[in-house]
Amino acid sequence: MSAPENKPFPLAELQAVSDARYAWVALVLTPAGHDGAEVTDPFQDALTLLKTPAVFDLLAPLDVIVPVAAPARLELSQLSTLPPNRVILRVPAAACVDPAIQKKLATLADAGYRTMTDGVAPGSAATLCSARSLMVDASVDLPPVVALIGQPGPHLATNMPSEARIVACAEAGFSWFMGDFASNPDHDNAGDGTSRKRLLALLGLLARDADTRELEVLLKQDPSLSYHLLKLVNSAAFALSSPVHSFSQAINVLGRRQLQRWLQLLLYARQQDDGLPNPLLPLAAVRAAQMEALVRAQGGDRDRQDMAFVAGVFSLLDRLLGMEMTEIVAALSLDLDVVMALLDRAGPLGELLKLVEGHDRAALAQAGIDAETYWQTQLEAHQWALQVSRSL
Repeated sequence: MSAPENKPFPLAELQAVSDARYAWVALVLTPAGHDGAEVTDPFQDALTLLKTPAVFDLLAPLDVIVPVAAPARLELSQLSTLPPNRVILRVPAAACVDPAIQKKLATLADAGYRTMTDGVAPGSAATLCSARSLMVDASVDLPPVVALIGQPGPHLATNMPSEARIVACAEAGFSWFMGDFASNPDHDNAGDGTSRKRLLALLGLLARDADTRELEVLLKQDPSLSYHLLKLVNSAAFALSSPVHSFSQAINVLGRRQLQRWLQLLLYARQQDDGLPNPLLPLAAVRAAQMEALVRAQGGDRDRQDMAFVAGVFSLLDRLLGMEMTEIVAALSLDLDVVMALLDRAGPLGELLKLVEGHDRAALAQAGIDAETYWQTQLEAHQWALQVSRSL
């Protein structure tokens, strides 16, 4: 559904919400302002975005948390096209003290829509609003215990700076989490120096399109990577009639182009010391897929799309490996456009990478992409990231 002609199609950020095992369970939809300007009506912007075709199919099975800054103006008829079992209405906690809003939200709850208070509502206001959960910044302090036990949940702890903080909040009663924790690992996910060198060597082979035998030799030296590659090829995504047991078979099944892409992502799939999946994996997948889709929207050829994918997926390698990006780039044979994007966010790919990271309308116009197309690339990228997470 297109926005009215006198109002530009909105931009928004989709922020992933994870459970305690780093699996995505929901997305927080946050309409983005322009040049620092505040969004005047985030709910109407969210409605425009969520009424685009197949949006809930593309984001399945995730819930979508929608901002409702002014619940007094909210009407059930506005939600008629949104599936109640997939939408969570995020309302300011302070608004819940208004009896008229309490009545309105209770009516919406009877229709199946869930309410999450943004912050801790005073007294019994959350219960009177039929709120099921709360969303609160728990990066430093925890809310009162009574606020957590008063509603069934799941409760969302925001601004999680680390995996250690997630553990503390989970013990306090939170079960959903969002923040920068994926980009700030508590330990070195790349392992020791030998493992790091092996990863860089493999990336170098991929960058120069080395032959199958060279890849095989290096894969055999990394049990974790080998396991994930064979697991991927034997997954339901490929629906093979007989299982694959060798690296050469796996390479033949995937094909060279897909092998490169999956191995780049498989680097993020390495298990952590505690056995949990790496939360950087879906983030890298989103960046890679959206970068590729944006270049395709610009009319870029297949080689250019591949370069965009590489820029997106490698943009988090410094976090994964615990190294400076300059060191990583120096060890690889990458196209100059990719190097510029990774080091300085410069050049055409660098501009797109900044766009993916910041969702800025001015950058969008500079890239020659309309906002509706940009939203579609976000949806497609998140859908692919979900598929990647399930396959790996």
